[in-house]
Amino acid sequence: MKPKLKPIQPTDRRVVNIAKAKFEPFTADGREIPGQSFLQLDDSQPPGVGFHIYRMAPGSSSQPHEHTSAEQFLLLEGDLQDNDGYEYKPGDLVYLSRGTQHFSTTRTGCTLAVFIESWEENL
Repeated sequence: MKPKLKPIQPTDRRVVNIAKAKFEPFTADGREIPGQSFLQLDDSQPPGVGFHIYRMAPGSSSQPHEHTSAEQFLLLEGDLQDNDGYEYKPGDLVYLSRGTQHFSTTRTGCTLAVFIESWEENL
């Protein structure tokens, strides 16, 4: 017998399609970072913290930074290389430990599903 559950209220559900959604410019240290954008539904977290979708335009790179918490991401599409030469491929599920220092670049552009507990410290 299935339990009787109350319906999910429209105010309790947010749904967007990442192919059609409006992404916000990604900022660091108060300035917009060219070629980077994100989509985040949980507005109880600061932008870029918690679960979000992150995009990098072709030829762009992230800022050198250190993780103040572990970062986990799934490369959904495109290519991504870390500064040490490691190349991620679509479908790669990645865990980077707290204290990891790096920056990433993309030749063709990429989209990632990201979870991070706290903001990164730019180097």
